[in-house]
Amino acid sequence: MYSHKPSPTQERFMPLPDAARPLYEKVKSYILGKIGSGEWNEDRRVPSENELVRSLGVSRMTIHRAFRELSAAGMLLRIPGVGTFVAPAKPQSALIEIRDIAEEIRARGHRHRAEVLKLERVTTTNDLVRAFEFRRGRRVFHSIILHFENDLPVQLEERHVNPDIASGYLAQDFTKVTTYEYLQKQTPVTEVEHIIAARRADDAASRALGIGKSDPCLILRRRTWSGALVATVNRFVYPGERFSLGSRYKTADRN
Repeated sequence: MYSHKPSPTQERFMPLPDAARPLYEKVKSYILGKIGSGEWNEDRRVPSENELVRSLGVSRMTIHRAFRELSAAGMLLRIPGVGTFVAPAKPQSALIEIRDIAEEIRARGHRHRAEVLKLERVTTTNDLVRAFEFRRGRRVFHSIILHFENDLPVQLEERHVNPDIASGYLAQDFTKVTTYEYLQKQTPVTEVEHIIAARRADDAASRALGIGKSDPCLILRRRTWSGALVATVNRFVYPGERFSLGSRYKTADRN
């Protein structure tokens, strides 16, 4: 009688424990095991759905669900038309501190570069008049800059800058110096306001960050003051599956 000998990949997959577990969960465990062991390292292209269907002997629907759930959990990165990859560990940006994103990226041993999408002078909208605490509308500096970590876009930075505190803003080359570095040299920051929200990507953010429309994003809105003046009104957009925000700090002893 003919006996089919399973491939080496099938032999590793078939003994997974707990026969009552759904197949897609077994596929997830198999993939996570490959990642956890280092066999599939960061940025490695993983086998396609069709390849896993053949090697693991399960349906494409099962593989697709496993991929979908692992992508949502940030373990896999799916790029349409290219393939599925082991996602890099999410870089974490400081939540409370104001830090230069270029410094954060370099501190992780990665490469930083920036593309200037807009650098202009604009008239304030009603919302900006209130945010800057102006008495009436006036013109301010506006920039939109896309930051990359190892050629992967990780932050879309939009700033509105009070000309009274940084008159030379529009003359800077922000591919060579970050807005943070330039502004730090112009005026001290004496007060900061942070507001964080989870939102779906709008059209502009999805195009710039290379993510799908309506993909989740972390949006950090920040205002800074220098003395009595509102210095900047900012919005930073991070792709939710590639970035996280967090901090650790010591509290004052109140005992």
